[in-house]
Amino acid sequence: MTEHPNRTTIRPSGSLQILSYKEATQLCDQTQEGLNDLFRQCALAVLNTGLVDDNGLALIEAHPDFQIRVQVKGRGLQIEIENAPNNAFLEDDMIVGLQEHLSAVIRDLIYAKNEIVDNGEFDLEDTFGITNAVFHLARNAELMQPNREPNVVICWGGHSISRVEYKYTKQVGYHLGLRQLDICTGCGPGAMKGPMKGAVVGHGKQRYQDGRFIGLTEPGIIAAEAPNAIVNQLAILPDIEKRLEAFLRLGHGIIIFPGGAGTMEEILYLLSVIMHPQNNNIPFPVVLTGPECSRAYFDAVLEFIEFTLGRKASDKLTVLIDEPIETALFLKKGLGHVKAYREATSDAYYFNWNLHIPFELQKPFEPTHDNIAQLRIHRDQPEHQLASQLRQVFSAIVAGNVKREGMAQIEAHGPFQIQGDPEIMRRMDKLLRAFVEQRRMKLGTENYVPCYHIVTDMSA
Repeated sequence: MTEHPNRTTIRPSGSLQILSYKEATQLCDQTQEGLNDLFRQCALAVLNTGLVDDNGLALIEAHPDFQIRVQVKGRGLQIEIENAPNNAFLEDDMIVGLQEHLSAVIRDLIYAKNEIVDNGEFDLEDTFGITNAVFHLARNAELMQPNREPNVVICWGGHSISRVEYKYTKQVGYHLGLRQLDICTGCGPGAMKGPMKGAVVGHGKQRYQDGRFIGLTEPGIIAAEAPNAIVNQLAILPDIEKRLEAFLRLGHGIIIFPGGAGTMEEILYLLSVIMHPQNNNIPFPVVLTGPECSRAYFDAVLEFIEFTLGRKASDKLTVLIDEPIETALFLKKGLGHVKAYREATSDAYYFNWNLHIPFELQKPFEPTHDNIAQLRIHRDQPEHQLASQLRQVFSAIVAGNVKREGMAQIEAHGPFQIQGDPEIMRRMDKLLRAFVEQRRMKLGTENYVPCYHIVTDMSA
């Protein structure tokens, strides 16, 4: 490739090499039925890897002239790119890892549309139909390896964390890597990158050559959390709900580092699943960990969980402060229990079929003002269902903070109005204020302007 980076042509690397003429046309189609707008948005996010920003609208506005097209040539697929971010290139050549991530974008957008959404074989209004769709999406992305024992550790946490917290995530990743455990994260910066970076060193010391660094994202969040350079297996799921389900189906244990609204969404989703009566006996090791300076964060999170969902919920979460080695040992031991259970129940190592995920957790939640107003944030329901409702509150806050569509909603109609049980609202307001004070809501914000309003006085 010898063209100037502002206008370049590449042939993709990775798991996708060829497309049909129909598929290429879909990626270039700028109509509502086409994929060009979504393709452009995801591709720009991938090529923006390494730049610290979490504003999806700002990214698009900063590159108004960015264009990407695909063509089917005699020797396979060809991608034409104009006005890509300069950091995507080394001299005149695009970084190989970014070429692979671009291929993953094309592969997943085409497959999700043609083989899942538009394919009548998948009933996306049915619990098993959605789980089956997640399985096929993961298999198509080559995320499942049948001959490996359970060793995939999910790492959740914020993209906006302190330097001390970031270094701690690397320490934990290092000790996971020494134990030849693979890492799966939301693929962005901060707590999603740190464990991968540490595990690279741990794998290297053990001469472990098959390390996997899996990144799971979705179109709405990819601009805010662009895939980091360490990810060697990237998958773009159609929406946040399928992304969250993929984490629990593919992973064997979870580490939760400090984060903001997105991490709280993940915690509540996890609790709504593992607290469901049908999942009582399924082993799934979970640990919350961070350095000593993160203690106040975890205290606030656990206080909120215990008040809203009860002691039964907080007992599901093990907390280890400033214990990177103990965290790795906890996961390693827990994965042994997972392996024994999968063997006893004849469940696959590579996909957790036995886990029951209710339809209300699978159905995509659109964060509009009307939908948020209809959430049932009250105690007159089972704890796992309340956790699901609370998860949607934090999903809406994430959308209003960093997602293109959510930010547009806030700009058009003002902050989301969140209301429910008065005491729960006061506790939620307290928790979110703590996140703001600790600068966990958005990158680089000195004076964060909330995209939400917590209604604490129901008589007002």
